[in-house]
Amino acid sequence: MAWLDYLLCRLGLWPAGAVPKHFAPCPPPAMRAPPLPTQSPWALRLLKCGLEGRAPVRFAQVKEEPAQRAGDTEQNALVLCLMVVLALAYFFPQAAHALQVIDDRGVTVTLPAAPQRIVSLLPSLTETVCELGRCDRIVGVDRYSTYPVSLQKLPQVGGGLDPNIEMIVALKPDVVLMAKSSRASERLESLGIKVFALEPKTHADVQRVMLKVGQLLEVQDAQRIWRSIDAGVSAAAQSLPTKARGAKVYFEVNEGPYAAGESSFIGETLTRLGAKNIVPAKLGPFPKLNPEFIVRANPDVILIGQRSAGALMARPGWQSIRALRENRVCIFPTEEANVLVRPGPRMAEAARIMAKCLETKSPANGGKP
Repeated sequence: MAWLDYLLCRLGLWPAGAVPKHFAPCPPPAMRAPPLPTQSPWALRLLKCGLEGRAPVRFAQVKEEPAQRAGDTEQNALVLCLMVVLALAYFFPQAAHALQVIDDRGVTVTLPAAPQRIVSLLPSLTETVCELGRCDRIVGVDRYSTYPVSLQKLPQVGGGLDPNIEMIVALKPDVVLMAKSSRASERLESLGIKVFALEPKTHADVQRVMLKVGQLLEVQDAQRIWRSIDAGVSAAAQSLPTKARGAKVYFEVNEGPYAAGESSFIGETLTRLGAKNIVPAKLGPFPKLNPEFIVRANPDVILIGQRSAGALMARPGWQSIRALRENRVCIFPTEEANVLVRPGPRMAEAARIMAKCLETKSPANGGKP
């Protein structure tokens, strides 16, 4: 704050003979403004006068020529208001540099500085923090945040929808990252815990969320993560043979059945890979479907996690689905399924996994199921 040092010097508030580090030595006392009366602290007097829109009488002498009526000029009042702002910024730097970021609830989250202790209750957000180089700041995670492996030794505080509030409070986090849909935010905030709620569902959401987390952590190059993801998805699409494109696909994210619709981040990746999603965008990103809808759609390829795949053939009417009849089902082990369903830094890897499935199971791949 070199300019503040200079103004303090000119006002006679710098010690005699002192040399501000940004400027030449202060002028001799004869050229400096007389000291303000000592009846009250100068900063309080400046603030009081600034709020009243007037200046102390002696403040007129700061000007190069004397004011017509000391303390009455508009110029002095403006200079004084500036000095009040500068004084507050100088003596209360934390308030002047408070960090403010708006989360997906529309709530402005205010922190004195970038958080040093983070609890994350959503795996994609956990992975994003680590990708941004701040993994060491995470002090607690939900039970599903298992990547990177180093996080597995941290305290687990339950699930994203049913976290252990007492454990979270005991970890004394500066902020808790969680899904917008979680009902735990109000309880945590009532206990004085800062909550930052985000929920990416589309490619655009993922890009926006990564930038917001970067802003919260004061990481300047958060955009690089999305550029890497986007390039990786494009590369996966380019690697896919033309004959593997055009297949009708059904991606089941969870039993229910809940599907990845055309408008979800998974659906958008499938579209870029040339697949035709049987779940249209109008049904939403992750709709719960009537099983008969899937039977009528008759997908060519089914993509599903190992946890949900056990009873596919036992579902009423599903024996007639082409994908099951011709063994065109990609069943992903738990680790791969986690990569596929998390809208985070590993989305390019997810695109490669899906591209491999489509290349192998597409009906137009030369007859090889």
